[in-house]
Parts: sequence; structure tokens; C-alpha cells
Amino acid sequence: MKNLSLVLATVLVLVGCTKKDNAGSTPGTPSAGATSNAGGKLTNNELKIGITQEFENFNPVIQTMSATSYMQHMVNRPLVTINADGKWIPLLAKKIPTIENGAAKIVDKGGKKKLVAIWEILENANWGDGKPVICEDIIFSLKVASSPNVSVGEKETYTQIEKIEADPKNPKKCTFTYEKAKWDFYQLGTVWLLPSHLEEAVFKKFGALKEGYEKNSLYSKDPTNPGLYNGPYVLTELQLGDHVSFAPNTKFYGEAPKFKRIIVKLIPNSGTLEANLRSGTIDMISSLGLALDQALAFDKKVKGENLGYSVLFEPSATYEHIDLNLDNPILKDIRVRKALNYSINREELVNSLFEGKQNPAIHAVTPKDPWFTDDPTKVVIYKYSPREAERLLEEAGWKMGADGIRTKGEKRLSFTLMTTAGNKTRELVQVYLQNKWKQVGIEVVSRNEPARVFFGETTKKRKFDSMALFAWISSPENNPKSTFTTNNIPTAKNGWSGQNSMGWSNPKVDELLYSMDTVFEHAKRVEIIHKVLKYYTEDVPVLPLYYRSDIAVIPTQLKNFRLTGHQFPETNEVEKWTVE
Repeated sequence: MKNLSLVLATVLVLVGCTKKDNAGSTPGTPSAGATSNAGGKLTNNELKIGITQEFENFNPVIQTMSATSYMQHMVNRPLVTINADGKWIPLLAKKIPTIENGAAKIVDKGGKKKLVAIWEILENANWGDGKPVICEDIIFSLKVASSPNVSVGEKETYTQIEKIEADPKNPKKCTFTYEKAKWDFYQLGTVWLLPSHLEEAVFKKFGALKEGYEKNSLYSKDPTNPGLYNGPYVLTELQLGDHVSFAPNTKFYGEAPKFKRIIVKLIPNSGTLEANLRSGTIDMISSLGLALDQALAFDKKVKGENLGYSVLFEPSATYEHIDLNLDNPILKDIRVRKALNYSINREELVNSLFEGKQNPAIHAVTPKDPWFTDDPTKVVIYKYSPREAERLLEEAGWKMGADGIRTKGEKRLSFTLMTTAGNKTRELVQVYLQNKWKQVGIEVVSRNEPARVFFGETTKKRKFDSMALFAWISSPENNPKSTFTTNNIPTAKNGWSGQNSMGWSNPKVDELLYSMDTVFEHAKRVEIIHKVLKYYTEDVPVLPLYYRSDIAVIPTQLKNFRLTGHQFPETNEVEKWTVE
């Protein structure tokens, strides 16, 4: 998702909502001599993948669940994507239009600056029934996504495109006019194409009805129709709540996929994934599978028992942190916020709880992002220092009490730390932090809620008293307006829109972020975001904890598999997977 999105408690790996082996990862590898997976010798005839999350409708414009997105990338491809190296690359498009290559330009229309770009679809890009992928498919997708009767998770990714025109002489050459001249116009990884030759008749008949198109789309009525898909595989069998089967798309424009059949098997209980893997019911566990503690335990078994698997840990774009409610009278004092920050030993936290497989966080931009910096001249680094924390608290008037908790007059230095109930990892983090803060005289009490309440009410409406522990995930180079700017503080007046649940308001940050959309020079954008991060780390509206890792378990025979560490899953390159 282009905009930041909440990572629910059930997603213990990126969604999304909330993903993967280069940037400091330490994948587990089997001991010497391991040559096959425990379930038997793997061949290119079939690959069975275990997944813990439910999946839904395969209509790419409508689907919102992470599990469906995981499989969607096997059967459909957008114009562009981010690869495992974190670079934007063309997929259905011949190239990415830019100002520099002349395929995009800024124009003045009625006194407003707009952007016009030429997108050309690959000549050999076809749907699974052999019909060519053309501009009309993108035009139709835009029409569907813009309809008030169709539920789309991210309408803005479509509605930012004002209009699309096909070249009368070449139906694969499309002229896009964007509503605004924004530097990130080409980042269309979540703009999916629909086959107009199949779906337009359905939309014309049922599109005027609320949810009429969704219910009658061929993706619902005839999901195994090969004409619905343009990726390396087509869907051949769908049993909701159980499994989905895929076969190679003989009309695919790119590298021919190697596996003759892929089955994605739903196993809701993550605790039984290992048993299914060992029995051969599945051959591998997807990035939507094991929690970190399970993966660490299984990694030890892999090495100790000489099993034929690799447990992969890849640093991701998921940022675990604590939002501070800046309306809390005690937290309005920046000295208290800084004391809380200095009291956290992040290195010890990740090493003791995660065996170093997750990295300490210093701010909201992760090391997977080109905007990341850990330069102490550009951002404030809060190294663990209980002495500095105590000094700041004394300066703020908080004196140590006889029971080890600080007070100021009749007031105790006490906060409530909330997170998602039942999340074992977060509960362990809560206990760790409580002990650290108690050492400097700060009392912190845990109070957790089901994810649907915590995200649907508590954080959304800023109902947490002082601290909320959760995670954000975003694509690289994502402007954090929705979480950092004053206009995005959720209130009853604005219908609780916006994601600035801290209530952080810094006019200089607002100005910088709203100016950045129209800055086309990369170096200048980096300069802007680093200024923003300086304010972010100085003001301390948030307590950074760690950058999460994505996890997968694969048989050692499987080659060319790469976790990505961002919102576009590893299935982006499923056609390259093969058995050696």
C-alpha cells in the first residue's frame, strides 16, 4: 500500500494490514549433508505452500487481505513493482516514464500544474485466454475503482489519475494525465488491471447496484477463467477456507514458471505449521506463517536435527513503536518523553527477545528505505542511559518515592501501555519495558485489547491514555503526511480521519511534508525528510522500538527464492522459483 497501513496483531511478519536476505539478515541454514526436505524429495511437479491467513475474492481491484495479495502476485501483474532490491522496476510496462527520459512532462492546464506520462504495455503481454493487455483494461479498472458502489481499499491510487487515453494507432500506448504534478506519479504498484473484454459487461449490468459488481464479477462467479489473469500462473481451483491451486499461464509474457502446480494451503493455527511441514502436507511456510519465536525455535531444530530446510529472516519495512498521547498532561513535558526514550535498551531488547534477528529502531524510516539515516548530525540518537533519564526526571520535578516510583506533589509518575491482546511477542516487550522504566522510577501498567477494538476504536479515536504499542508498514520513499501532520490528527470533527494518533503538531514539519510531493529531485527530497526526522527525534512523539523481520521456511532444494522486506511479496518473482 502506498500509504502507511496498520499491521494487525495477526500479521506477525508486513500489510499489511501489513515483509524479507541481504540487509544484515542471518538466514538459518541446515547442517552440512542435508539434501532434502523432511517431507520427501521436492520436484518441479508441485510446490505446496502453507499460509495462516484467510483469503478472499481474487478480483485484484477489490481484494484487501494480505493472503490474497500474496497469491494475487502469482496470477496478475501491475505496470510496475518494487523488487527484492527495493528498486522500482517495470512489469507490464516497457519502461517507467520519467521527466529525464522524456516520457513524462509537467504541463499547465487552466492555471494548475498537472503531469502527463506515456505508459506503453509490453507487446507480448496477454491475458490467460490470449487476448492482449491494452490501455482499455487500465481505463476500465480506473472506472471500476472510482465507482461509489465498489469497495476499494485505496481509491486514491486510482483517482490520482485524472484520465487515460489510448493511442488510436496503438492500443498498448496509453497517455496518463495525473491530477497533480507529483514526483511519485509512477509508483503504481497497487494499480491493478482488469480484463475489460470479460468484466466490462458485468460492470455495465450490475455496477449501478451497491456491491453489485463485486458479487457478479467473474472473479466471484468463474474464478478459474484463465482470461482473468495475466501473470505467470492462472488459478485452477479455489476452495475458500482450505486451499487455492495454480497452474502455469501458457500466455505469460515473461520467463516461463518452473513449477507445474502450486498449492497454497490455509493452516490457520500457526502452531501446527511445523507438523504439516514435517509430514509433507506442505513443502514450505510462506511469509504469512510463523511468528518470530516459533521461527527461532524451529531454526534450532533445523540445525540440530539436520533437516532439509532454511529458515529465512529478512529485515523489513515494518516499524514497531509506541505512540505517545501528547494530550496527556505528564507527556506534554518533553523531558519526560526523553527520559522514557533514554530508559530503553534497544540492543538488549532485540538480542534477548529476538536473538538479534530484528534491528533496533531509531525513527520511523527503516534501513530498507533510501531515505534512512543514522547520522547523529541529522537525527537524535537516544543511546541507553538510565543516568540521563533520571537527570531529566529530577529536572522535571519528579522525585523518587519510598516505593520506587517517582511523584510530583500528589501525582505518581504512572502510565498505561496498551497493545493488541494475545500477541505473545508484544506482551514480552511490555514486560521488558515495564522493568526498564521501573528502574528509573516510572510505573507502567499494561492494558490490552482485541485487535479489532484496539485499531478500530482506541488508536483510531485516540482513546489510549498515554501509550499505544503497534507497528506501521509502508513502501520505500513514502511521504508520512498521514502520520506526522497536524491535519491528520484524528478528531470527532474530521470524522476520526488521519493516522496521527500521537496528536503531534509541528508547523515546520507540516510545511516540509506538504512541499515534498512536488519536489522531483531525489537529493532534495532526502534533505527534506532528514529535516523532518530531526524534528521527529527531537520532539519525541513516539518511542521507536525495533524494525521487524519477515520470516519464511523453504526447502534447501528451492532456489531463486527471495524475501522482499516490503509490502510487495516474494511471489513477485514466483516464476523464477525452481528445484535444484
